[in-house]
Amino acid sequence: MNRPAPVRACNGMKRYLALFGTLFAVALSGCSGGSPAITSCEPAAGLTPDCRFSNPEDLVATPSGNAMIVSQYSDMAGSRAGSLVEFNPGTGAIKPLFPAAGTVSPIEGWGELDCPPPEPKRFAPHGIDRAQLVTGEEVLYVVNHGGRESIEMFEIAASGELVWRGCVMAPEDGFFNDLVVLRSGEFRVTQMYPKSANALWSFLRMQFSDYAPGFVYHWSPAFGFERLSGSDAQFANGVAQTADERMLFVNSYLGNEVIKVDVETGKRVGSVPVESPDNLSWSPTGELLVASHLASVRDTLACGELETGNCGFAFRIVAIDPETLSQRTILEHAGPPMGAATVALPLGDGLYLGTFAGDRITRAPATLLSPPASASGDAVTLPDKPSPHRS
Repeated sequence: MNRPAPVRACNGMKRYLALFGTLFAVALSGCSGGSPAITSCEPAAGLTPDCRFSNPEDLVATPSGNAMIVSQYSDMAGSRAGSLVEFNPGTGAIKPLFPAAGTVSPIEGWGELDCPPPEPKRFAPHGIDRAQLVTGEEVLYVVNHGGRESIEMFEIAASGELVWRGCVMAPEDGFFNDLVVLRSGEFRVTQMYPKSANALWSFLRMQFSDYAPGFVYHWSPAFGFERLSGSDAQFANGVAQTADERMLFVNSYLGNEVIKVDVETGKRVGSVPVESPDNLSWSPTGELLVASHLASVRDTLACGELETGNCGFAFRIVAIDPETLSQRTILEHAGPPMGAATVALPLGDGLYLGTFAGDRITRAPATLLSPPASASGDAVTLPDKPSPHRS
């Protein structure tokens, strides 16, 4: 892995806002009239919703594979608390994991020295990843926006309980979205854009130019946060890695592409055009599953203000071959019972969809994952612990 110089913080650009106020108004006026919120909770179009959640933005399978861990997101500012829960689709049971349950028991060697536990009333999870370390522990790492920008590290006990073991504080201007855990206990996390920068100005520059302030950090105890070469993105969102941890897939949300990076050489080795790609997961057959948003600026802004029901804008689930980078759409949907899918997690006989703005996890049939009858080729090696990644 290349080890470039430490990243310097970027300054805010508020003085330019007035120049782009008109441009933003034009962007909004050119959008569709918006997608109405979905308030019904009835099955439709082969999709079955379970409407007992709060912004289930990211999903990963438990070690047993019988249930999933759900990141109940609040917002990127961490303005209100979220939580982690376990959901078993077979039994319908929802079990609190953290902060309503779980324990805090720090262990030296997990994260940074003297990194304190998160404040329970401010804990605000975003992207999550589960992995088994070389030392045998099953772990869950969590991007947290509540009260601080940090990575929270949990051990998953045999009972399924989460035990908080340590954390890592973000560097100056760190603003995270999603992450992958390495078997060593190190991690790679997407940086969306500088946290001190004006959000409106940043979004305008990313959407209407080649401005790419996002990238991926690699964190290790020895070197701290280092920027990975070749990972530049226009709002870096979801991330996934191959089993050997060498190839990284990064979603450039406002660049409308999935980027493939060779971490050892620091080179971008390919990309796939996908509209507004959010989180990534691995299918049982070795394809990358991408949740893609088919939304206007107005739709996205409106969903951020949603108080009941579920965001209604259209989405796709796209399957990508990680070797050839060919793609196929396995699901495209608009209207009830689900909109604004952020992640697609295969589990048992279902494909489960989460969202950043809504009250439901929706089940689609796993038969959607079946390759076309004409598909052929060598099998692709799956990561040891498939995990979806990350809005």
